[in-house]
Amino acid sequence: MEGYQIPAHIGFIMDGNGRWAKKRGMPRNFGHTKGAEVFKKTINWCRELGVSCATFYAFSTENWKRPADEIEGIMNLLRRYIKDIRAAAKEDIRIIILGDIAPLAEDIRLELVDIMESTRSNTGFIVGIALNYGGRDEITRAARILARKAADGEIDAEQICEDSIERLLYTSEMPKLDMIIRPSGEQRLSNFLIWQAAYAEFVFMDVLWPDFDKNALVSAITAYSQRNRRFGGI
Repeated sequence: MEGYQIPAHIGFIMDGNGRWAKKRGMPRNFGHTKGAEVFKKTINWCRELGVSCATFYAFSTENWKRPADEIEGIMNLLRRYIKDIRAAAKEDIRIIILGDIAPLAEDIRLELVDIMESTRSNTGFIVGIALNYGGRDEITRAARILARKAADGEIDAEQICEDSIERLLYTSEMPKLDMIIRPSGEQRLSNFLIWQAAYAEFVFMDVLWPDFDKNALVSAITAYSQRNRRFGGI
């Protein structure tokens, strides 16, 4: 996209899988399967367009409220796609998992930890996968760490600043977040990257996630490129 401002880091709220499946008379997990396929394609589209990092909202801290069979289906889907994640790593992609993975099944947790460690030195592209993730939970986690350090005398509480918090966020080794894309027609963050999104550009789209394609991504980047990002200045 010559002549366009390309965001370095895009966050994707993968929304609309269930509604997409319902419209077709299929179970919600069918929509999640289709959505996972779009996730893989979107990584390739981002790389082709010059984006250097993409973070995907896969499973939130609130998603545990969903029916047990749907949660089980999502976790089984994750097990299948771990193989694809490993294959992506061979293309010089670094994988960073955002969120508290401790409650996940042991086999999934061990695979994810291994993938993060084995791809740490990859520099071609960064993929963030938010699993059991919540923006408030992320900030609370950082606050607890700083509070413990202050109580132990390791740091001066008065010297805690924004950088102190940012260094403890899951995104600390990622580029700054430039844009969030949310398909499905909803217009809210749903607790996704709420600290990082302070000056991000939002693009809300009516397309459901399983129907999201390269043209939709190009349209979103075009909208981003046309905006004047002042970061509080004039």
